Amino acid sequence: MYFVSCSISLKNEKKDVWKAISRHGNLNFFHPFCKNNEVIEVDENSIKKDFLIYLNGMMFEREFYQWEKMKGYKLMIGKKNGKKSKVIWKISENKNYTSLSIKVFPYKSDKISSLLYPFFFFFYIKPKLKRYLKSVLNGLKFYLYNNQTVTKNQFGKHSWFS
Repeated sequence: MYFVSCSISLKNEKKDVWKAISRHGNLNFFHPFCKNNEVIEVDENSIKKDFLIYLNGMMFEREFYQWEKMKGYKLMIGKKNGKKSKVIWKISENKNYTSLSIKVFPYKSDKISSLLYPFFFFFYIKPKLKRYLKSVLNGLKFYLYNNQTVTKNQFGKHSWFS
């Protein structure tokens, strides 16, 4: 299965990283390509569903199917009635820092033949998705270190989401 992952080391405590990534509407604070992020379904302990509107107007629904307090979560993201990609947010820590990783298993488009998909993935999807994830993680780092919301496209524009 094809995936793209990215991680960042943060000087913040694990509880502060968890608080930032688990709060309602969290992407509004640190996601540089987010126009709006709103929770639409919760239970007493976790977010179950939210939506993300990107700067370019594209709207994705995120459905959380595993929520582990202080450890991370797993979700499916995509257009409301379209194909979804699996995403894993995971927090780990050691003595000196807290690490946050995001791993994305993108859905396979029917528009690309199975024969060409490996090339398309490695030379187009993976670099674009890696750059996207780095921007999101740098946004979180900026937010945690400066206690300020990131600005739109703060780390550069992205052709898929800006």
